[in-house]
Amino acid sequence: MNSTLPLRALGRSDLRVTPICLGTMTFGEQVAEKDAHAILDLAVERGINFIDTAEMYSVPARAETFGATERIIGNWFAARPGARAKLVLATKVSGPARGMDWIRGGVADMTKADILASCDASLQRLRTDVIDLYQIHWPARNVPTFGAIYFDPAKDRAMASTHEQLDAMATLVKAGKVRHVGLSNESPYGVMEFVRSAEQHGLPRVATVQNPYALTSRALDNGLDEVLHRLNVSLLAYSPLAFGALTGKYDHVGLHGAEQPGRLAKFETMKKQRWGRPEALEAAKLYNALARKHGLTPTQLALAFCYTSWRVASTIIGVTSKAHLDENLAAWSTTLSRELLAEIDAIRWTHRDPAQ
Repeated sequence: MNSTLPLRALGRSDLRVTPICLGTMTFGEQVAEKDAHAILDLAVERGINFIDTAEMYSVPARAETFGATERIIGNWFAARPGARAKLVLATKVSGPARGMDWIRGGVADMTKADILASCDASLQRLRTDVIDLYQIHWPARNVPTFGAIYFDPAKDRAMASTHEQLDAMATLVKAGKVRHVGLSNESPYGVMEFVRSAEQHGLPRVATVQNPYALTSRALDNGLDEVLHRLNVSLLAYSPLAFGALTGKYDHVGLHGAEQPGRLAKFETMKKQRWGRPEALEAAKLYNALARKHGLTPTQLALAFCYTSWRVASTIIGVTSKAHLDENLAAWSTTLSRELLAEIDAIRWTHRDPAQ
């Protein structure tokens, strides 16, 4: 791959990022700090200028590793003077605790005070004065996320409003702690409401939405893509390899027999998530077979699908080794014919977004 990647604008912001972003959620759990630093070094060497993390990382989330990934990145910045200035740094404030008692004591809300405190803690762990893109990791309000697909009005409850959350972001921007803001795991309604509130009240306008986008999870293609396009909000696509299912590693051996098991095989909690659903693994097999039929590796097909989509501003790749990073970067040059894209859609027609 050419070491020079193009730069793309994020929404209406002045942020210019590479179309490949290094995701770091494995740092501190699957990847030791020394190895994480080596991966970060290689990513910068290969031209990536965009890294994404979150206060709740490492994953799978647990109290012992809360904030570990940010600390690893902060230590890397400290050991490499000048590295921070070359990168666009994104992190996230956790939404309501969702059963994780170590996040704000398990309180099921996300107030202005919560956002301000979380940002200060992230800045300290990251050893930086400013976060380029500060994102709300998941909505405070009642909304189906992380594999849930149905909205249930009966679950509505009083929560911090969109205006309150944006007001917190405005305070951070005014203080110089945050440059731009974004959302994650959001719905079409949520994106539109955040933009409406920002424009009505003169508050920071969201530049990005970080949502799942993969061959087995394309719900975004049915409504949210139009919202993002018309409002000029950029998509940061996460899990393009469906937690490894779209690499082919589980095709013939399932989650228990892979020679190089990933998160889906290593952690019992993840086997029960959307990416590990039997129907999601079955659909992944079909896409992986399609890739081989066209002389591609499953990884090449899955990543090229995101890399070449008009919907995607930057694809977040999560790796556990320098070899994985090289493989993901090498897929940048892969192109997909109209015929191949039609075959991808044909599979989706009969196996509609099983990892949504």
